[in-house]
Amino acid sequence: MTKNRLELRKFVVPEFIFGDGAVDHTANFVNNFSGENVLLVTDNGLINAGWAGQVEDILKDAGIHYHIFKDITPNPKDYEVMEGTRICIEQKCDIIVAIGGGSVMDCAKGIGIASCNQKHVLEFEGVDEVPKPGPPLICIPTTAGTAADISQFAIINNTTDKVKIAIISKTVVPDVALIDPLLTSTMDPELTAETGMDALVHAFEAFVSTGSSPITDLHALHAIKLIWEYLPVAYNESDNIHAREMMMLGSHYAGMAFSNASLGLVHSMAHSMGGLLDFAHGLCNALLLEVVVDFNYKSSIDKYNKISKTLGLKISGKTAEHQKDQLVKAIQSLRHSLDITSDNLNSSVTPDQILQMSKNACNDPCSVTNPYSPTVDLVRSLYEKIFTP
Repeated sequence: MTKNRLELRKFVVPEFIFGDGAVDHTANFVNNFSGENVLLVTDNGLINAGWAGQVEDILKDAGIHYHIFKDITPNPKDYEVMEGTRICIEQKCDIIVAIGGGSVMDCAKGIGIASCNQKHVLEFEGVDEVPKPGPPLICIPTTAGTAADISQFAIINNTTDKVKIAIISKTVVPDVALIDPLLTSTMDPELTAETGMDALVHAFEAFVSTGSSPITDLHALHAIKLIWEYLPVAYNESDNIHAREMMMLGSHYAGMAFSNASLGLVHSMAHSMGGLLDFAHGLCNALLLEVVVDFNYKSSIDKYNKISKTLGLKISGKTAEHQKDQLVKAIQSLRHSLDITSDNLNSSVTPDQILQMSKNACNDPCSVTNPYSPTVDLVRSLYEKIFTP
């Protein structure tokens, strides 16, 4: 009798410190890497919130020289990465510290590999296309959503073609992640909701990914449970630090899952929307999740049912169609409780744009590990569901 064998899988995560006061270890790790000249990558929002200033003070107190690069917008642009690269090279920075959300951390990853390899960041698109790793990278996340602080993904907006490119490489895994849940306490409810839904999608997609494994499944399911319970609390009670901690933990588990199992069609479609229309990534994911689950369900019934059981949904003895409907309605209910609707898109979209996004989504590397191979026509029909009033 032949026994089932587990497929060969790898699992990569950086060193990380999780908990209250993690950010206080910034200077220690800079010194551990013998860093003498830091490029501090952040954005104006983090400067205004005071978190970037806290890191500056830590560096100053330790006598560590630094330069700030803060010209980063949501959906980080290729030209922003290259401007940061110019500064990194000119100032001879030998270590990068990034404090911010996914846009900041992805930009910092791009700066590191572009400066070390002396190439434009778009040349690294694809899987394992980075010849040399960048300088040591320390990431300090300020949102509970993207998990860019531990992932081997960097998503950069190609502004000429208006499409997001994915750089997937062990070389963009940060060397250290300093994960301090307190830094998420200044997020407003909208950002809390959208980044939290991004984390939830990470976990959903990693769990049903064709690249999943027992190791990633463990983290994905636990992430789903935590985020489902604590995202509404964090949204409604912005000063609830316990909820913030649990959301950061859920995001972290989801990151460990998707970084090693990859993602699926939700992210392919969200990348296309963000690249062409510059919509917020978390918003796109939130609107697309139930639509894609409805589409994917028949290709991964057992796994979606495990998610339903994790959420406490009563599905025993029900037909597959009823089981699917329960899960889809539960996701929709969560989204509505967070006040996320298609009205948030605040834009009219043309049929030509929907067609272009559909083509881009099918070419996105995240589609490769989706449990069902999509066609352009099918993806277009899914887009029409969220753009049609």
